[in-house]
Amino acid sequence: MTATAIEAAGLGKRYGGPLGPIGRRGLRGRRGRRAHWALRDCSFRIPTGRICALVGPNGAGKSTLLAHAAGLLAPTEGALRVLGSAEPAAVRQRVAYVAQDKPLYPRLTIGETLRMGRELNPERWDDTIAERVLAEGRLDHDRRVRALSGGQRTRVALALALGKRPELLLLDEPMADLDPLARQQLMGVLLSDAAERGTTVVISSHIVTELENTCDYLLLVNGGQVRLGGEVEDLLHAHTLVTGPAADLTPHTVVESRPSGRGLTALVRPEGPLADGWRADAPSLEELLLAHLRSPEAPVLLTPSATTPTEVAA
Repeated sequence: MTATAIEAAGLGKRYGGPLGPIGRRGLRGRRGRRAHWALRDCSFRIPTGRICALVGPNGAGKSTLLAHAAGLLAPTEGALRVLGSAEPAAVRQRVAYVAQDKPLYPRLTIGETLRMGRELNPERWDDTIAERVLAEGRLDHDRRVRALSGGQRTRVALALALGKRPELLLLDEPMADLDPLARQQLMGVLLSDAAERGTTVVISSHIVTELENTCDYLLLVNGGQVRLGGEVEDLLHAHTLVTGPAADLTPHTVVESRPSGRGLTALVRPEGPLADGWRADAPSLEELLLAHLRSPEAPVLLTPSATTPTEVAA
């Protein structure tokens, strides 16, 4: 396994076709569709063996980023390396991807679906982990996919992904269809398996409490760019939640500030000691993420492990 699971340099993805002239309604593709960038100048790195939370508002580019890493989309600009390779076909057998809509063949039974996974991945397939995921949901192999509920389809999709024994597992809102108990069970299976095999997992989710208890790495995407990235512990240590009088916080980097009683509360990246009269607390992951989501123009912060080396060509 390579030391880096995913590495992007200046990655950009534009939808809407080749750019045409600027009209009254803005920039459009040559076929009349509005052209827009889902990702633009996106650079980051995820080391192997991490459980990485991919967070951001709707439309930020998270699903586009995961689809690129899965080899389903080609960049409009920039470079992307997955498990050390810039060629998606070269690592396809080592990567598993579960999309939001859990695309499965509706006419197949669960048993036939697993057989397909086994025959497409003969050198890597592991029946034990796939059957474990299905057994906990009490799913009969004879049931057809079209007859399954959303949560049951999720189990089948995750069974296929884990059965492939990937080195890199990409999950796009994987647990949204599951009840809290099933979500906890499946997350436990996923994490224990990843820890045992050193699998790198990138998981997109809006459930912050779930991410806080499971992930050791973080990418926050907003406006098509990674605004915050690196080890969760290091990112939390780089920020301080302060409460005090309404005063100038220079020279500290202020991510967000808002009124609080007769003073204000702010999330800052301290540059030296705080002035007298300020109370300092360590932020929770939820407080950190919400502050950055409310302040999309806050300065970018990537820890050294998340920074892309300059020698990676775009």
